[in-house]
Amino acid sequence: MTPRWTPLLRSLREPVCMAGHDEATWDLLLRQALSAGLLARLGALARQAGVEPALPLPVRRLMRALLAVSDEQRRAVRWELVQLSRDLAALPGPVLLLKGAAYVAGDLPPAPGRLFSDIDLLVSREQLDEAEAALMLSGWVSAAGTSYDERYYRQWMHELPPMVHLRRQTNLDLHHNLLPLTARIKTHSAPLLATAQPVAEFPRFSLPSALDQILHSATHLMHEGEWGHGLRDLVDLDSLLRQHATETSFWDQLLQRAEQLGLGRPLFYGLSQCRRWLHTPVPDDVLARCPARPGPLTRRLMDALLARALTSAHRGSLAAGARLAEFALYIRSHYLRMPLHLLLPHLVVKAWGSKPASPATRDAEPAAAGVDPR
Repeated sequence: MTPRWTPLLRSLREPVCMAGHDEATWDLLLRQALSAGLLARLGALARQAGVEPALPLPVRRLMRALLAVSDEQRRAVRWELVQLSRDLAALPGPVLLLKGAAYVAGDLPPAPGRLFSDIDLLVSREQLDEAEAALMLSGWVSAAGTSYDERYYRQWMHELPPMVHLRRQTNLDLHHNLLPLTARIKTHSAPLLATAQPVAEFPRFSLPSALDQILHSATHLMHEGEWGHGLRDLVDLDSLLRQHATETSFWDQLLQRAEQLGLGRPLFYGLSQCRRWLHTPVPDDVLARCPARPGPLTRRLMDALLARALTSAHRGSLAAGARLAEFALYIRSHYLRMPLHLLLPHLVVKAWGSKPASPATRDAEPAAAGVDPR
């Protein structure tokens, strides 16, 4: 990243420093944080650090407004989980909450100030049809834009086409795996379901283990290819890691789980970038022992690409070559998802065909309070 991002990164690492920012620093920092979806998170960190009263009044007002949106979204998510508990009551197997919904239901460190666009659920592939039927009977419908998109999700992806509730207009993604069926890394949902723990407040749902949450966060970051919210996802991963970083044998267990699930490479990139930008306390030997650790040339190339792509959240703070790096990582993410004989025709279709709104578009703005639990 460029020096222009230093105040935001330092504020995320050391929230107490926000009390010393001058007006010019705040002017840029607010625009960057708002574009990256991190301003509410900064507000939560300032409140936790006890420095909120020392911030300029316009900054406090803006942060409090976004924190109010975040709080309302968390309440909306909890209400939606009650509705989904009824919708999926007859499903015999476990239903996992992923990402934002898991953070809210489990009251996890990434939740305060987190803005998100949809609810992510995971069921076993064997129960996917039954889960989809139960949701459709309860008013959920596919939001796929075209017949090609419908086939793309159902034939190759790790999730069904995005769903929306006809009355509540809530967005939902129903997963059956962490990565697409055609991905170069082969994953399975069974190990995640086997170690999941029920949520006391919402017993119909379970949370992935702490290790699996970290691995999913790193995998999502490195395989999605959408870098406008890449820094926000890195902050999520950092907060999950810090929660357990001092626990005895945590790092050994994380590496063992990564090897078991075949997710060592995305874990390495996630850990190295967290340590580089957010000073996450990742020991040197953990990176050295990470399964599927890339070679030195690949590491240097990825470091260079990520340093540029992570600046794409704010148009006025782009690093030189950011758009090219973002495009290269976008192609990489698709290459990891699909073999070339499927990828090339897919890219042609997406380049020349009509495109529905993407998940990145849904992430761009917070929802109206009480309508969509983003």
